[in-house]
Amino acid sequence: MDPMVVVAVIFAAVLAAVGVTYLVTRKMGANAAGVIDAEALRLATEKKNHIVVEAQRDAERIIKDAELRAKEDAFKKREELTKDVERLRNELRDTERKLEKREHSLEDRHNDLGSKEKAADAQLKKLTERKEVLDKKTKELDQILADETKRLHEITGLSRDNAEKLLMDRLEREMADEVAQKIHRSMEQIKSTCETKAREMIATAIQRCAANHCADTTTSTVDIPSDDVKGRIIGREGRNIRTFEKCTGVDVIVDDTPGVVIVSAFDNVRREIARISLTKLIQDGRIHPTRIEEVVAETQAEMEQTILDVGRNAVMEVDISLPSENILKLLGRLKYRTSYSQNVLQHSIEVAHLAGLMAGEMGMNVTLAKRCGLLHDIGKAADHEMEGGHPKVGAELAKRYGETSKEVLHAIIGHHDDITVDNLYTVLVASADAISAGRPGARRESLERYVKRLENLEAVACGFPEVEQAFAIQAGRELRVIASSNRSTDADALRVCREIARAIEQQLDYPGEIKVTVIRETRSTEYAR
Repeated sequence: MDPMVVVAVIFAAVLAAVGVTYLVTRKMGANAAGVIDAEALRLATEKKNHIVVEAQRDAERIIKDAELRAKEDAFKKREELTKDVERLRNELRDTERKLEKREHSLEDRHNDLGSKEKAADAQLKKLTERKEVLDKKTKELDQILADETKRLHEITGLSRDNAEKLLMDRLEREMADEVAQKIHRSMEQIKSTCETKAREMIATAIQRCAANHCADTTTSTVDIPSDDVKGRIIGREGRNIRTFEKCTGVDVIVDDTPGVVIVSAFDNVRREIARISLTKLIQDGRIHPTRIEEVVAETQAEMEQTILDVGRNAVMEVDISLPSENILKLLGRLKYRTSYSQNVLQHSIEVAHLAGLMAGEMGMNVTLAKRCGLLHDIGKAADHEMEGGHPKVGAELAKRYGETSKEVLHAIIGHHDDITVDNLYTVLVASADAISAGRPGARRESLERYVKRLENLEAVACGFPEVEQAFAIQAGRELRVIASSNRSTDADALRVCREIARAIEQQLDYPGEIKVTVIRETRSTEYAR
C-alpha cells in the first residue's frame, strides 16, 4: 500500500483521540463549573493512547500486506519475463534450423547445376562433331549431284531449259483433266462451306462486340434525408403530391420504407423528369404547388437538352456523321425506352457495331452499315404517338428529318421483313438485330416461362427412342443429348442429332439459335487378375 495512505490513517486516529479528549474535557468542565475532573482526564488519555496504538498496529499490518503484494507482483513479473525469454530462445532455435535446411538445399541445388552444366558441355561437343560430319557429307552429295546432272545432259543432248520445257508441256497435258476435276470439287466445296463461313463471320462479329445487359425497371427511388420529408411531400390534405403527379404524369409511392420515396411510371422520360424534380425539391426544401410547377417545368427544359446530348454521344460512339438535330433527339429518347426490358438505345448501338463488323468482314461500307444499325429502331421513340409499327414510323420520321440514304431507309423499314428485302445492308441489320436481342440476359423473362422453355427442349429430345437423357444448358442456347450405346450406332447419333434440331424448329418458338449436341459412348471394362 502507498505510505501516504498509512500516514493518513495514523493522522486520522490521532485526530479522533484528540477529539474524544476535548469532548470529555468540555463535559467535565460543564459539570464542575471549570474544574477539571482528573479521573475523566485520565480515562480520556488512556482511550487516546489506545486509539493511537490500534492505529499504529493497523498501519503496520497494512504495510506488511503491501509488501507481500509487491513481492507477489514481482514474482509474477519474473515468471512472465522467464517465459518470454524461453519463447524467444525457441524461436531463435527454429530460425536456426530453418536456415540450416535452406543452406543444405542451396548446396544440393548448386551440385545439381554443376552436374547439368557438365552434361550440357558434353552434349554440345557431340553436336559440334555431328555438324562437322553432316557438312562434309552435304558437300560430297552436292558434288555427286552436279556430276550426275552434267552426265545426264551429255547423254540426252538437251540443255536444262529445253528439258524443263519438255517436262512442263508433258505435265500440262497429263494434268488438264485432273485440274478440271479439282476445280469442280473446289466449287462444290465452296458452296457447301458458304453457310459455315457465314456462321464464322457472325460469330467473329459477336465475339468482337461483347456487351453487358441489364433489365430496366419501371420504378425509380429517391433518397430522402429523413422520414419527416414524406409528410412535406404529401402536403396538407395531399395537395403537394397531387400537384406533383399531375405535372409529371407519374405515380409517387410514399410507404413505410425508410429513407426512400418511389416514383413509378411506364414512360421512362416522365419517370426521369419526376425523379430529378423530386430530388431538387427535397434539396431546396420549399415544397408547395407553385414551386413544384416551377421545378418540373425547369427540369423538362433540362431534359430536352439532356436527350439531345445523349443522341449526340451515341452518334459519336458509333463514329458516323451527325444527322439532323431532330434525329438526334429521337435517338436520345431511345435511352428512356425499353423493349422486353432491353434498353433500346444500347441495343441500337450494339446493332450498329455488329453490322459494321460484319460489313468489314464482307468488304462493304462499314460507316453506312453502322448508320443503318443505329437508326433501325428510331421509330420506337415515337411509335406510341403515330399510327403503324415502329419500322414504318421510323422510316417516315427519318425521311421527314433529312435522311436521304436509300440503304438506311430500307434497313429501317425492312429489318423485320415487313417488305421484300432486296438490300444487303438490310440483311446485315436484321442479323445484328437478332444477335443483340438473342444474347443471354438481353431480354428478361419470367422464371416460370424460362423453366417451361427448358423443360420443352428436354422433352422434345427425350421423345426419341435412342435418347437416354437430355439436358438444356447455357440458358437454353444448347441441348446436350446422351444417346444409348445399346440402342444406337454412331450413324444413328448423327441422324438423331439432325432430327432433334428439325423437331425443335417445328415445335418450339425461341430467340436466336439452339445448338444440339448428341453424345454416344461405348465403354468396355475388364480386369486382369
